[in-house]
Amino acid sequence: MDEKGLLELWNTKRSQVINAQIAPTLMLIGVFVAAVFGKFETASDGAKYLTIGVAAATGILAIISQYAIIREAEVLLVDLKRLENSTELSKRISISRGLLSMSAIAIVGLGLAVFALVVWAVLG
Repeated sequence: MDEKGLLELWNTKRSQVINAQIAPTLMLIGVFVAAVFGKFETASDGAKYLTIGVAAATGILAIISQYAIIREAEVLLVDLKRLENSTELSKRISISRGLLSMSAIAIVGLGLAVFALVVWAVLG
């Protein structure tokens, strides 16, 4: 694959990570709004557990998707690094593995922290 193709694939991977955050963000907005208006205080236990389950499923699927995308992007960086006579942009992107690794750690860590906050908001 040539440099242009690799850069297009890199941008696609970045967009995929961002897009994978949309569903969990919408779910969190719903939980946040319900919590702010005190809807969980009078909700049945079933409704509370369903909320936690849906939040967990949405978050876990997003984390798995983002983690897979990041792993693929790490391999893409290896291919970018192997290019001869590459542009400065390709050279800069090719040394971004540390940032990708930090992103993967942050996605998992923040996902767990936010899920703990969801459980706290729903169960009180």
